[in-house]
Amino acid sequence: MTLNLIITGDDTSQIPVLLAHGLFGSARNLGGIARRLAETRRVISVDMRNHGESFHDSDHSYTALAGDLAEVIAEFGGRADLIGHSMGGKAVMTLALSQPEMVGRLAVLDISPLGYRHDQNRLVAAMQGLDLQGLTLRSEADRRLSAAIDDAGVRAFLLQSLDLKSDPPQWKMNLDVLAEQMPVIVGWPEELVPSAFTGPALFLAGAESNYCDLEGQGAIHRFFPQAQVELLPGLGHWLHAEDPKGIADRLANFLSA
Repeated sequence: MTLNLIITGDDTSQIPVLLAHGLFGSARNLGGIARRLAETRRVISVDMRNHGESFHDSDHSYTALAGDLAEVIAEFGGRADLIGHSMGGKAVMTLALSQPEMVGRLAVLDISPLGYRHDQNRLVAAMQGLDLQGLTLRSEADRRLSAAIDDAGVRAFLLQSLDLKSDPPQWKMNLDVLAEQMPVIVGWPEELVPSAFTGPALFLAGAESNYCDLEGQGAIHRFFPQAQVELLPGLGHWLHAEDPKGIADRLANFLSA
């Protein structure tokens, strides 16, 4: 089974860039980065398994996610530069450490190679509990979801994955599997070998986020001792949405160095 792809840019003189989104997202979440990089590169944005238009499967381990990305890269010449945010960042790190020959440059957005002590099952429960009967407007879906989720930005992000054209409306995400596999998603495959990937690596983190704190930075340097780590003032976990031009420009400069 292959992932749903969005391909932008037509320059095939270099290896392609593959973009992997985070939990509850889709390929379109990194659209600003894709458009910027597509000025000079072919860019492959993927819907990760159990998200978007990609297939559903009971296995949401990082080994499985990295295997999906490896299949895509194999279709496009066997080697790519990788960019991943959050869950997608762990997936691209897993691929770089397990199959380093497939990876040119590695860029990771606001996530570290370690297990976290929180989960996102509160959001899963909110989506599962949303009354979908008679929904035709996203504004009405937002009103209903606000009973469980206060943050309007989080609601807007989640509702991007609600298919209102379906009868009845349905979530594009495999919420049951994401809930069941949440310990795996917030975890980290400890069998991965530090320093297996020796290529250039850039980690961009929001200074207002807690995903790349001192413990996280230590884990980054343990697995990727060559990594350049940048903490960006004023930005949180969704740094690419908060400063789209700045993040896209940093990534473009890193990939072209």
